[in-house]
Amino acid sequence: MKTFNYNALDAHGREKHGTVEVNDQREAINRLHEMGFFPTRICEIHQPPSRFSTREDGLPRAIPKDRRGQSGLTLLVHRVTTSSLANFTAELATLIDAGLPLLQSLRVLEQQESHRQLRGVIGQIARDVESGNSFSEALAKHPRVFPRLYQSLVQAGELGGMLDEVLARLAQFMDKSIRMRKKVVAAMVYPCAVIIIAFTILAVLMVYVVPGFREQFRDMLGTGTLPTFTEVVFRISTAVQKHFPLIMLAPVLIAVLVGVLSRTRTGRQWLDFIKISVPVLGLVFRKVALARFTRTLGTLMGSGVPILQALSVTKQTAGNVLLGNAIEAVHRSVKEGGPIAEPLAAFHLFPATLVSLVNVGEQTGTLPEMLLKLSDKYDADVDNAVSAMTALIEPVMIVLLAIIVGSIVVALYLPLIEFATQFGQDHTGADLQ
Repeated sequence: MKTFNYNALDAHGREKHGTVEVNDQREAINRLHEMGFFPTRICEIHQPPSRFSTREDGLPRAIPKDRRGQSGLTLLVHRVTTSSLANFTAELATLIDAGLPLLQSLRVLEQQESHRQLRGVIGQIARDVESGNSFSEALAKHPRVFPRLYQSLVQAGELGGMLDEVLARLAQFMDKSIRMRKKVVAAMVYPCAVIIIAFTILAVLMVYVVPGFREQFRDMLGTGTLPTFTEVVFRISTAVQKHFPLIMLAPVLIAVLVGVLSRTRTGRQWLDFIKISVPVLGLVFRKVALARFTRTLGTLMGSGVPILQALSVTKQTAGNVLLGNAIEAVHRSVKEGGPIAEPLAAFHLFPATLVSLVNVGEQTGTLPEMLLKLSDKYDADVDNAVSAMTALIEPVMIVLLAIIVGSIVVALYLPLIEFATQFGQDHTGADLQ
C-alpha cells in the first residue's frame, strides 16, 4: 500500500486536504470520487531513502552515493526549457489530431526528441501510459517538467474527449508566454546596458581623470583658491575614490537583499508593489501581469476546467503576490456563489475596462473568449509600452550623460580660464609699469 497526499474540492467548492492509502494513483482518484471530492492534486508520499540496504546475510550494505535520493534523471529534468516543452506539446497535438494513438505518438516523439532529459521523461510517460495510467496521471509524476497548469489542462482534455484541441491550445499558450517573457527581458536589458555604460564612464572620469587635473591645478595656482563648482566636483571625486569598493559592491548587496526579501510573503508583496509602481517599467510589468492572468484563466476555462480549480491554478501561476491576493478574493466570491467582476473592481491592479468586459462575459456566458481577447489586447499593449520605453530611454540617458560629462568638463576648465585671466592681468600690469 502507498500513501498519497491530496488536495480536492467538495460539492460546495470547499478545499479539502488529507491522505489516502491505496495501491496506485488511479485507485486514489477513484477513492476521492467515491468520497464526493474532485481532486486537484495527488502526490505520493515517498519515504526518505536509507543510506544502507540489507545484504543477504542480514548485514547493512551501503548504497552508492549516485543512487541515493533522487535519480539522475530527476535531478536533470530542471533543464527542460519552456521552449522545448512547447515544441513537444505542439507536435503531440499534431500527431493526435492526425489520428495517431496517444501511446504511439509518445513513442514517435521519444525517438525524434533531441533534448536528452526530455526524451527520458517522454519515455517514462509512455511506459506509464502503456501500463494503464492515464496521460494526466503520468504527467503528474514529473511536476518539475509539467507544471500544474499543464496537468490541469490535460486532465480536462481527457475528461472532455478533446485532448488534441487542449494540447494545441496549451502549445499556443506557452508560445505566447515565451514571446512575452522575451519582450520583458529585452525591455529590461537595454536600459540596464545603458546605465552600466553610463556608470562606467562616470567611474573612469571620477577615479582616474579628475584627480590628475587636481594635482595640476595645485601646481598652477599654488596657494590660490579653486572655483566653488570645481571644488565640489573634486570633493565628489575624492569621495568616489575613497568608497569605490563599496560602490562596486552596492549592486551585489542590493541583489542579495532582494533575494532575501523574495523568500518571505511580505517581502515579495513589497517587491511586487515596487515592480508595478516604478515609472515607465511599472507599466510594462502591470500589463504583463494582466496578460498572464487573463490568458491563463481564459485558457483553463475554455478547456473545460471547473471555475474554482481554474482560479486555484491561476493563483499559483500568477507570479505576482498582489495579483494572487486578488485571485484569492475572486475564488472566495465564486465559492459563495458571487460574481467574478465584483471582487476584481476592489483591486486597483485591474483597470475599469477589464472589470467591465469580465462582467459582460459573465452575463453573456462568453467569459473564456472575453478573457482571451483581453490577453491579446494586453500583449499588444506590452509591445507598445516596450517600444515607447526604449524610444524614451535613449534620448533621456544621452541628455543626462551630456549634462554630467559637460558639468565635469566645465568644472575642469574654470580654473584654466581663471588662471589665463590672472596671467593676462599680470602681464598687462607689468607692461604698464
